[in-house]
Amino acid sequence: MILVTGAAGKTGKAVVQQLAAKGLPVRAMVRRAEQRAELRQLGATETMVGDLETAADVSAAVRGVHAVYHICPNMHPREFSIGETIVDAAVRYGVGHFVYHSVLHPQVEEMPHHWQKMRVEAYLFRAGVPFTIVQPAAYMQNILAHRQRIAMHGVYPVPYGVGTRLGMVDLADVSAAVATILAEPTAHIGATYELATDERLSQTEVAAILSASLGQSVRAEQVSLSDWEAQARAAGLGDYQVETLLKMFRYYDRFGFWGNGRVLTWLLGRKPATFGKFAERNLMRGN
Repeated sequence: MILVTGAAGKTGKAVVQQLAAKGLPVRAMVRRAEQRAELRQLGATETMVGDLETAADVSAAVRGVHAVYHICPNMHPREFSIGETIVDAAVRYGVGHFVYHSVLHPQVEEMPHHWQKMRVEAYLFRAGVPFTIVQPAAYMQNILAHRQRIAMHGVYPVPYGVGTRLGMVDLADVSAAVATILAEPTAHIGATYELATDERLSQTEVAAILSASLGQSVRAEQVSLSDWEAQARAAGLGDYQVETLLKMFRYYDRFGFWGNGRVLTWLLGRKPATFGKFAERNLMRGN
């Protein structure tokens, strides 16, 4: 049995579906009872409701599984303490393979959520549990949040300069690689894998690809950080999330952010999807 934490998020759902497709038994841990039905439809063998900040819930989730795929809730201010709790439980119950969903370049201290993931990675090194770490780039799917504005107004809004170069990865490729890792644990124990592509697209280039896919003009437009913050707070984001994302945007604007696609190509046995292919599949006119 493989435990997937954070299973109700987009990453968790994708991983559960990929594992089920390989015939692997999955225990999906979710935060709310109403999330269980969808995970069962995606192929989870078991579902359970629990809080990653409650040690008893974590123990109940880990007990009886042979592997863990740990996804912490996005931008969680206590990611390190959550990581300690679940890693300790994995050691206590003799889990044979702990796969941690980290992030590309976690060693960047200017981005607090990256730094927290690096601390969890370091804790894994010391814990003694057999581990694999995956470090995905930002998802191409994140652009879908702007789908309506792109389609209706021809604007792709970004909170950094339109010349900023970023690398993105398709979540479908990430989840496929993760399923391979969990299906063949002995081949991947002790490894840290950067899951990225070779693309380094400016936001103007992203807009040009969106234009080609939609068959209409799309332009990248920089949103001021003050406007972005006002919208984020109105949408209910908390102080930690807002402040962390603002730091990330400033880092992106200054340095860009990308990785290398060779490891993901090896894990998939093929080239990962380009942003153009992703856009054709998800944003073509009529989709």
